[in-house]
Amino acid sequence: MRVRNRPGAAEMLAARPEYVVADPEAWKGRWTERFGNNHPIQIEIGMGKGQFITGMAAAHPEINYIGVEMQVSVISLALDKLVEAELPNLQLLHVDGSELTNYFADSEIDQIYLNFSDPWPKKKHEKRRLTSPNFLAVDEEILRPAGEIHFKTDNQGLFEYSLSSFSKYGMTLQQVWLNLHESNYEGNIMTEYEEKFSKKGQPIYRVEARFPDKTK
Repeated sequence: MRVRNRPGAAEMLAARPEYVVADPEAWKGRWTERFGNNHPIQIEIGMGKGQFITGMAAAHPEINYIGVEMQVSVISLALDKLVEAELPNLQLLHVDGSELTNYFADSEIDQIYLNFSDPWPKKKHEKRRLTSPNFLAVDEEILRPAGEIHFKTDNQGLFEYSLSSFSKYGMTLQQVWLNLHESNYEGNIMTEYEEKFSKKGQPIYRVEARFPDKTK
């Protein structure tokens, strides 16, 4: 998600250390201490302006959430929502989603959300897709055994690629939706992009994919 540069965004993040983790490397393997409980931890990679992750945190106080976003202006908009909602079970990381093993220990995360990721449609850019094998290897490392990725997109090409990528990696496709908003799925929390595209009548694709349990 690209937005205009927001003056003072970096200073906004620095001013709220209770929500924005300045030293995520120091919390690797210790996120339960950061949250002050042993609740499951779920993360969204590329959270954009934060509508989804703040909505999830508000709806599920029994789960801890971490939003990951690279763009400082974008994460500052997510911080606005978090400050307004005062959610103790949500933390924000201004880091690169390809380097998650620097911030999370093996099996520390329970679930990952990928919502409306950049499709990187050109073949030469395949490795940049968040559902490509190189990213899945990182995700599998930080996820608990048999952990899941929940993925939503409006891009049919990326969705088809992702289904294939998950399957080739040995993951199990738990459920697949080819038009989420015309299904009986309950509890859906929309992202900003999802609201925009669904209003135009575009189908929203969703899949829940599970990694194999290599401990068995």
